Amino acid sequence: MDNGTRIRFFRRQIPAFACLPGCHDCCGPVLASTDELARLPPASAERHAAAIEHWDCVHLGEQGCSVYDERPLVCRLFGTTPRLPCPHGRGPALMIAPEMDAKIARFFRQTRHVLV
Repeated sequence: MDNGTRIRFFRRQIPAFACLPGCHDCCGPVLASTDELARLPPASAERHAAAIEHWDCVHLGEQGCSVYDERPLVCRLFGTTPRLPCPHGRGPALMIAPEMDAKIARFFRQTRHVLV
C-alpha cells in the first residue's frame, strides 16, 4: 500500500469534533509527510519565516486553516488522542481507537516528514 492510500485510510479513522469557535491554539508549525505536503499549496520563504516567528502554521489565515480539507494527519489528530490533547478539553465523544492511533504513530516514525 502506498503512502497516499495509507493517508486516506487514516483520515477516515480519525473522529471529527467541533473546535472552540475562533480557536487556533493547535495551529502551530507541524510536520507533514512529503505526500501530504505535495497536496498543499506552496508558501513563500517570507510566509514561512513569519509563521515560524509567530509560532503559527504557514496555512493559518484570518479565517482559520486555509487548507482544512487537506490538512495533515497530525492536525486531524489534535484532540482525538491522549497524545495530542486539545488545550480546551474539546474532543470527540469517542477518541481514536488506540490500535489505530498506534498505527498512525508508526506511520509517522517510518515516513519522512518535513516542516510545513
